[in-house]
Amino acid sequence: MDKKDINYYMSLPYNYLIQQVTDESGSYYYGKVLELDGCQSTGETFEEAYKSLREAMKGWLEVKLQYGDPIPEPTGDENYSGKFVLRVPKSLHRQLAIEAQREGVSLNQYAMYKLSR
Repeated sequence: MDKKDINYYMSLPYNYLIQQVTDESGSYYYGKVLELDGCQSTGETFEEAYKSLREAMKGWLEVKLQYGDPIPEPTGDENYSGKFVLRVPKSLHRQLAIEAQREGVSLNQYAMYKLSR
């Protein structure tokens, strides 16, 4: 395989998160690359935030390559089974089980609904 350079990493299907934010400084879009810790940017529009994020990503990668730091590659769906174990206090378990029963669904379905909100 060829050396992993900036073009290699920029072409990988990294996971971007861009969301609208409204706070004391106004309304804008904030974006980050989920696999690249600290790689983030903002923009006044979604498109501007995406373009700015790609520029930030290029700079982030260039610094990592310059210093020989490890660069994580994107994670795909094949790495996730859809199952994880979560321990909760007995009181929360009871509360969720009661609410699920009240809704007429399984505890698993109810927990999935609550987590997705």
